[in-house]
Amino acid sequence: MISFPNESSEYRAAREKLLQKEIELRRAMEDVAVARRALPNGGLVPQDYVFDGLGAVGKPAQIKLSELFAPGKDTLILYSMMFPRHPQETREVATSGGTAKLARVDQPCPSCTALLDQFDGAVGHLEAAGFNFVVVAKTALDNLLTLGRDRGWKNMRLISSAGNSFKRDYQAEAEDGAQLPVLSVFHRDGDGVRHFWSSELGFAPPEPGQDPRAIGTCEILWNLMDFTPAGRPNWNEQLQYGEGCCH
Repeated sequence: MISFPNESSEYRAAREKLLQKEIELRRAMEDVAVARRALPNGGLVPQDYVFDGLGAVGKPAQIKLSELFAPGKDTLILYSMMFPRHPQETREVATSGGTAKLARVDQPCPSCTALLDQFDGAVGHLEAAGFNFVVVAKTALDNLLTLGRDRGWKNMRLISSAGNSFKRDYQAEAEDGAQLPVLSVFHRDGDGVRHFWSSELGFAPPEPGQDPRAIGTCEILWNLMDFTPAGRPNWNEQLQYGEGCCH
């Protein structure tokens, strides 16, 4: 048993009790990961979707889904971001940078943007480990690239699905056209590209008082808040904060 300076016996007893719950959570997370890896084959992708992106020489080009897989890397992690933002989004828009030139309804979701701020630093490590990672949005490619420059993203591949039905087909667009946040994984095998997994928890209503935690283990910002005495505050990410705060 460990202890920290000046802690009371009451604290230590409560902490040991909490530790048992944390062990249970770790066990459950491992069980879920094992069950996820054991999923049977998902459905073959119905078409080789064509996206707008940057080609090998950094010029706008049409890129097929199959071309998002680098040689020898057969797994693609893909985040469908809400860009444009949800029609009911009320948070403030960007007030500087190229993104600020877009109309309110055409600007990106602050939560998706904050999540991608966190992902960008991980992408180089993911690629070195043998994975492909891409961000897809329904907005025009130029809008997406402008957002990337405004945010200082350096590692993520950004593509636009404005010209195809990919987001609608893979549950990242509602019937009314509203954009939805979905993390998906695709895998390439001898038969083609298959859908492996998507963050369906986001479509399951949370129990009263719960956070949806659609991709909870990935949400660094909110998980860090969970370690604090007050937990997650009644707060939402913003595209911009006061002077001197990030971006």
